[in-house]
Amino acid sequence: MNIEDLTPSERRLWEAFPKGESVDLSSGDPAYDDTAQAERWGRERWVRAEVLVALLVGAVAPQPGEVAAVRLTGARVIGSLNLGHAEVSVPLALTGCSFDEAPHLYWASMNSVHMMRCRLPGLIASGTRVDGHLWLEGSRITGGLWLDGANITGILNMSGVQLSNPGGDALLADRLSVEANVYCDQGFAASGEVRLPGARVGGQLIFRGARLHNPSGAALYASRLDVAANVFCDGGFSAEGEVRLRGARVGGYLSFVGARLSAPGKTALNADDLAVETDVYCSDAFTAIGAVSFAGARVTGQLSLRGAHLRNEEGTALSVQRLQAEELLMRTAEPIRGIADLSYARISLLRDDAASWPERLQLDGLQYETLEPPLTARERLDWLRRDTDGYAPQPYERLALAYRALGLDSDGRFVLLAKARDRRATQSLPRKIVGWLQDVLVGYGYRPFRAASWLVGLLVFGTVVFTLDNPPVLNSDDSPHFNAFFYTLDLILPIGDLGQERVFAPKGVHQWIANFIVIAGLILGLTVAAGASRALSRE
Repeated sequence: MNIEDLTPSERRLWEAFPKGESVDLSSGDPAYDDTAQAERWGRERWVRAEVLVALLVGAVAPQPGEVAAVRLTGARVIGSLNLGHAEVSVPLALTGCSFDEAPHLYWASMNSVHMMRCRLPGLIASGTRVDGHLWLEGSRITGGLWLDGANITGILNMSGVQLSNPGGDALLADRLSVEANVYCDQGFAASGEVRLPGARVGGQLIFRGARLHNPSGAALYASRLDVAANVFCDGGFSAEGEVRLRGARVGGYLSFVGARLSAPGKTALNADDLAVETDVYCSDAFTAIGAVSFAGARVTGQLSLRGAHLRNEEGTALSVQRLQAEELLMRTAEPIRGIADLSYARISLLRDDAASWPERLQLDGLQYETLEPPLTARERLDWLRRDTDGYAPQPYERLALAYRALGLDSDGRFVLLAKARDRRATQSLPRKIVGWLQDVLVGYGYRPFRAASWLVGLLVFGTVVFTLDNPPVLNSDDSPHFNAFFYTLDLILPIGDLGQERVFAPKGVHQWIANFIVIAGLILGLTVAAGASRALSRE
């Protein structure tokens, strides 16, 4: 490039480059210097993109002892800044600049790149390697920011960035690799899909206060995302459209504290098969309109829904199916509006609140070690009976086991009795009749001492019957004294001999009554013995 062809502004930049000095073309009037006014800027602020390219690829040698750099403020860049496949060894720092065309940095090897408070009709940096930071703070980019396959050894700073590509990809960052933190906070906003599938972040990923808008699809698509530290989607974070974190891995904790997600009739938050090394916080006024799913997720610590608002009335509002977590905190701000699916989840501690129970649950296969609070068996049965799938034995057995682990054997038996009664409602009429008799007589074996009252009644019945009609003596040579009470008791007792049963022999209908008393006494006696054994020996 012939230096004689340069404009005064370009000559200033050309001469400043060898020492890395800054060139400021702004007017000093903040309103006029706003990049939205770039079309009104005079030619004195124009810089051709080809001049920038020439400087970046070595048209001018650095001054000995200095660090050469392109540092430009307040310019309107004319033409295409095309650095595709280029080797750039000097920093590029543009502040408050406006581009007429989208810069092309695809597969370039760059030093640190700063484009702060700039306006760009797109930025294509697919496959780019940046040895240092990529700093886009406060910039406005329309038409899409492409960082797919890019590799950044420092920080990616998109704080305050405004991305606009409605119906398309606002940020295309598939397989992006950043070795330090990624900042999408302090007013970051995107209209269009923000894509981070398969991306790898060596530090923290920060979407604090970000606003994402793509109601027709995914607002944030980050399946298989790998973040070494924490992920922050809090501090006023909002997303209109689905947030997809399926199969993502978070090395620290994941925070959606106070976030608002909206995807009516869809999955507002899809965190299926997510892996988090510490805790997940969807709490403190977290709101989701649409389903929230952690199906198959693994959370080493706590999954907190404390103070959350979950709404998906027509379907599943919360799915933690097959979740593995140390603790699940389900004390939501209000009852979950929709189905809460806890089936086949494995949780050490389940903490909930009866006041926030959803109307509809799915609990089959749910495994937990401790309930907090345990509540009474009668209250917990109301919880079990909210299962939309109807009767299933496992939830009753799991609850009874939890009560026995706490030493509350009577509550455990009450739950198992309720299990038998609820099962009866699903059976055929003959089985219902048999079950009803078992319930009335011995409470399906879980009320064994009810049999003792039946034994007393049987004793009274026999005493009255045989008092009114003494059975004849079996051997006419004997003349024993008959006692109706002890005779009946002798019939009832399966072992032992009171000297009455072997001497007297009733006839006719009284023989049938005696046989009935013997059989009933045997059954009821064994039931009482089994109940006493369970009461005296705790499992």
